[in-house]
Amino acid sequence: MQRLHRCLGSLLLGATLIAPVGLQAKDKHQNCPNNGYYDRDHKDCHAWDDHEGRAYQSWQEAQHKTHREFSKLKAKEQSEYWNWRHEHPDDDRDRH
Repeated sequence: MQRLHRCLGSLLLGATLIAPVGLQAKDKHQNCPNNGYYDRDHKDCHAWDDHEGRAYQSWQEAQHKTHREFSKLKAKEQSEYWNWRHEHPDDDRDRH
């Protein structure tokens, strides 16, 4: 019985430590429609479509980066992209 209590206590402690990480990850898409991306620095959402994909490709070329899926970039690199994106709006008012 004591072993069961120890095991459950360890499980509960582990879940408590992991929960904030899961909640933080959920926050990235929480208020964005259609699994858009949340830009924390500018506090806005960006829909990811073909149009945004072309803008992202232009950024990669301008930065001399090899192609990687946006979702695979580190948070710092994603932030760099969104900063660039806000400095390079589209003709149709940045569509986000």
